[in-house]
Amino acid sequence: MFAHYPVGLPGLIAFGVGGVLFVGALFAAWLRGRQAPKAADGQRDRRSILWIALQGVGIGIAGAGRVKVDIAPDAYFALTQAAIVFILMLSAAVLFDRSSRAMGKNWALVARTRDDATLVTGGPFAFVRNPIYVALALFMIAMAIAYGRAANLLIAFPVYAFATWMRVASEEKVLRAEFGAAYDAYAARVARFIPGII
Repeated sequence: MFAHYPVGLPGLIAFGVGGVLFVGALFAAWLRGRQAPKAADGQRDRRSILWIALQGVGIGIAGAGRVKVDIAPDAYFALTQAAIVFILMLSAAVLFDRSSRAMGKNWALVARTRDDATLVTGGPFAFVRNPIYVALALFMIAMAIAYGRAANLLIAFPVYAFATWMRVASEEKVLRAEFGAAYDAYAARVARFIPGII
């Protein structure tokens, strides 16, 4: 991959702590999904698995390469890096947690709806239609910074963005088939990723 820069231990610790929070939020979402009353699937698109895998490749590229811990833990750069990484990771974990809670029984890894599905427009979904993918992007950026691999984002971000765009297209097809005009009205007033922009 690209050249890397030295990092400090505080940034790696910040990423580790944030990673535990993020994985905890993911596990909690999975548990809530398992505890939800069973219902038949409504609309489904299994092709979204391909885009999930490609998103993972993009995230993996962001952190690929050797990590060089060469900065004193109390150095200004190391502490600044740690603060940035922790803010990004905390934001990712909280955004993922709030989003998956707002989705409730509707949350799933693969693009699908349930027979008893409702269109979720509250919580983070009131501001962007895909807050979980924004959370994953924050995770990816935090990892690149923590590992001293920010230049990897030149490849990782386009890969992640393409996979996310394709995954969103798949999910929107499912949502339009399930909710019709209600989804179109929601999509017309709420941006996909950045409020008021895109």
